[in-house]
Amino acid sequence: MAKKVVATLKSGDAKVFTKVIKMEKSPKTGAYQFKEEVVNADHIKDFFKK
Repeated sequence: MAKKVVATLKSGDAKVFTKVIKMEKSPKTGAYQFKEEVVNADHIKDFFKK
């Protein structure tokens, strides 16, 4: 399934999208959680600020 996502990101106008992964510590349990999302290349800094 990952190959299908990579192929989709490389086609046509989708070259401006990037997959970002953010690690956060849960305030309730103290365990680390990973949030991943496909965002526009212009909005990468906004993703990490929130």
